[in-house]
Amino acid sequence: MDKNAKRAAFIGIGEVPTGRFPETAAIYHAIESAKLAIRDAGIDKDEIDYVMPTASLYSPAFNTELVTCRIVEELGLRNVNKNCQVFAGGSSSSCGLQLASSLIETGKAKTVLFVHADRLGTGVTAQGGIDLFSTAGISAEWEVPFGQHYSAIAALATNRYKFETGCTDEELSAVCVSNRKWARLNPNAFFNKKDLSIEEVMASKMLSTPLRAKQSNMLFDGGGAFVLTSAERAPDICPRPVYLLGEGGTVTHFVYSQEPDVSRFGWARAGKKAFEQAGLTPRDMDLAEIYDSYPIYQMIGLEELGFCERGEAGKLFVSGATWPGGSLPCTTNGGMLSQGHTGAGGAVALMIEAVRQLMGKAGDRQVRDARFAVETATGGTYMDAQVTVLGTEIP
Repeated sequence: MDKNAKRAAFIGIGEVPTGRFPETAAIYHAIESAKLAIRDAGIDKDEIDYVMPTASLYSPAFNTELVTCRIVEELGLRNVNKNCQVFAGGSSSSCGLQLASSLIETGKAKTVLFVHADRLGTGVTAQGGIDLFSTAGISAEWEVPFGQHYSAIAALATNRYKFETGCTDEELSAVCVSNRKWARLNPNAFFNKKDLSIEEVMASKMLSTPLRAKQSNMLFDGGGAFVLTSAERAPDICPRPVYLLGEGGTVTHFVYSQEPDVSRFGWARAGKKAFEQAGLTPRDMDLAEIYDSYPIYQMIGLEELGFCERGEAGKLFVSGATWPGGSLPCTTNGGMLSQGHTGAGGAVALMIEAVRQLMGKAGDRQVRDARFAVETATGGTYMDAQVTVLGTEIP
């Protein structure tokens, strides 16, 4: 058998809108996303033999239901061999994809359903959400007692990057504007009805110097799912499957103060692995779905992956190169800055968007003739760098 036949391939995706839905149970976001993904794949639900939910942060009780097979029962799946949760914070999508592809390549599974759902917009109190994302994954011994939180971490990275490169506040704000332009074309994005200007971003209140409120993500409810099978089976099921071509990852730290370079992290190393495995380069990519909890990480991601030189990413965002119709379409769903942050779902949404674009299903924001895409993810205090290369053909 051709070794490529064992590769994993996406055959279906599903996603519900991101927003605040106080009367909607979290299980709805999970089940509806899964139904959409199964319907998109065009398969009988009983072809699924492995279910992989990722963790929900808002409720330990709901998370336990995910672990103990509620999705399997709610969907009425009859041939599932295993329901196994995988969680790696914001890099859960990459972790899930890697494990699912291994199961498929070894023959342990034929069709894997990955599901994410959370209610961070309405399932927790405002203070509870703030507390959760102020301390989760941050050292309780060495950093939390001294006031460390995620906005402060992003501010530290931003300050260092600005010092080294001369990046301006206008360039940082342009990242947010670029993402909003994509979100305006995305019916699932929370911020799809209001334009955003650089002036608005720079006039918003200071959050954590030098970051302002409109340079930060916001927490919402939402969900997403995707279906994987082997490259051998995929063309018989899906008219335009998307193949996993390359993966690269590296863990750099847990305690943020132990990261040796807070304005680079491990993206260059992870990207090198992924592109080499795929047999492609950044120049071959038609779009880049770059993790964007704060604008600085999108800039660092593009540079470290090799799309531009150090200190040049800001100019791409200002120029419009990353906007709809630009030469380097970037974070085309609007990202966490404009579609919204749903916990582990932030990067799940980016992965789904990469597949959606390559399948040609992105509607008004479709990147023309897209064949190859790169997607990034990271968890915790940017503890790891995960890079995935996808394509509609195998080089």
